[in-house]
Amino acid sequence: METVDLLLIHGAVVTMDAAGHIFLDGAVAVRGSEIVAVGPSGDLAVRFAARETVDCQGCAIIPGLINAHAHVPMSLLRGLVADQQLDVWLFGYMFPVESRFVDPEFVFTGTQLSCAEMIRGGTTTFVDMYYFEEEVARAADMSGMRAICGQTVMRLPTPDAASFDEGLERARVFIEQWHGHERIIPTIAPHAPYTCTDAIYREAAALCRRYGVPLVTHLSETEREVEESRREREVTPIRYAKRVGAFDGKCIAAHCVHATEDDIRLLREHHVGVAPCPSSNLKLASGIAPIRRFIEANLRVGLGTDGPASNDDQDMFTEIHLAALLPKGISGDPTAVPARDALALATSLGARAVHLDHLIGSLEPGKRADIAVVALGRLHSAPRYHYAPDALYSHLVYGARSADVRDVLVDGRFLL
Repeated sequence: METVDLLLIHGAVVTMDAAGHIFLDGAVAVRGSEIVAVGPSGDLAVRFAARETVDCQGCAIIPGLINAHAHVPMSLLRGLVADQQLDVWLFGYMFPVESRFVDPEFVFTGTQLSCAEMIRGGTTTFVDMYYFEEEVARAADMSGMRAICGQTVMRLPTPDAASFDEGLERARVFIEQWHGHERIIPTIAPHAPYTCTDAIYREAAALCRRYGVPLVTHLSETEREVEESRREREVTPIRYAKRVGAFDGKCIAAHCVHATEDDIRLLREHHVGVAPCPSSNLKLASGIAPIRRFIEANLRVGLGTDGPASNDDQDMFTEIHLAALLPKGISGDPTAVPARDALALATSLGARAVHLDHLIGSLEPGKRADIAVVALGRLHSAPRYHYAPDALYSHLVYGARSADVRDVLVDGRFLL
């Protein structure tokens, strides 16, 4: 028998692999940070001797969830202001408050709170964009999570940089200091076309290409943003981003709520990861992203929570639920985004969106052991029918909640 470090047994294993394999009495074998085998419990129990065996009877074993866009230190601004549109919320409240209160301690403490919340809800990977990003990286590393950390740069003064030149230099130093970390990917995040310049995007893109990291930015979040971009630049924010080099390397574009058909073509051709944030987009009245169209167009599409100041949580189960329901409601088609596709947005498809599908997003041999174990027998999710293996997708998308998460692992290490 082969020896492994961990064997999760007797759970309903939802692999989210390309073939959609589900093992209703399944097991996952882990050695070090990697998954070495997935299959029926009986088969793996015969093949492997484990140093630790965990019984997952009555639970689903799923890939760790991926939050493709967040501002995690903003957990400390949760509930500060509500019922405002994005421009008023951002320029009237957030920027002034951040300029006064955001410092390294604020960022580190807010990130700690967010990491605890995300881990408790089954999220193992997040993509961040904020200030003093080295503190986000430090807190994420201490928590054991996987993260892409984007140092924000704007043409406006920010809490950590008086000018965009200072911001670019801060980003360069941050990337150099953290480059090569096993779980933390440091990068730069030009905030948005309406807060940046051509030079910021071009220099940010060059920095990302030099270090092989993805550029993170906001694009086409509101209808007003698109209208102003057309008026001032004669192109949409997404085409503008392409023009200034943001798509020359890997890119993760948050929101894209008002992407046109031409925009969608550009995003697909340049392999841009797209991260709609359903709760935040609804609360700020920014609109509803065309998630069904993104999937049909084979975009690299995932889901994000956005910041806790505009959500007000980091619950990926809620985002999955909304991603399944909203397209149905606006299209009149109950098959618009099936449950399996909705779950994929936070797992296998989400991994493609953040350019990490070679490592995470599905439970397959050779991938990292980023895993969530979800209890299935709670009052709000009982009974569970077994008329078809695919029924489990519906159970997880429409019935499960973040509080049902029992265990969470990253790189084979229990975080919960």
